[in-house]
Amino acid sequence: MTDIVDSKTRSRMMSGIRGKNTRPELVIRKGLFARGFRYRLHVSKLPGKPDLVFPKYKAVVFVHGCFWHGHDCPLFKWPSTRPEFWKKKITRNKEIDGINIKKLKKAGWRVFVVWECALKGARKKPLEKIINTLEKWIRGRRTDGEIRGE
Repeated sequence: MTDIVDSKTRSRMMSGIRGKNTRPELVIRKGLFARGFRYRLHVSKLPGKPDLVFPKYKAVVFVHGCFWHGHDCPLFKWPSTRPEFWKKKITRNKEIDGINIKKLKKAGWRVFVVWECALKGARKKPLEKIINTLEKWIRGRRTDGEIRGE
């Protein structure tokens, strides 16, 4: 199947996709800030530059987009154009995620992943429930956690 837009337009569209300060990330940040949590953003000295870093709790939170991180949910679909490129790219993203999480845990950090499908789409969870789960995890002792769509 061919692309419905020309390559120049597609390039412009793709360059507009952000890796930081995405809507799902901002929603999580706002909810946790309202609960009194203070955090650092995208700390470059940590593996994977976690979206939220809570030094006081030795905890980090990643807010992953389902497409870019190859999540097994209804929001993720393999692109039909350039399948070899996308398979390689998304598979590599998943490998890097795993490596970064291992490095963080080895350094004593607790790691939590919030998936985009938990925040949008037909299977999204109530935001209050997501923030409650995150608050409990941050204040607790569990080493890892994950929230995905229902």
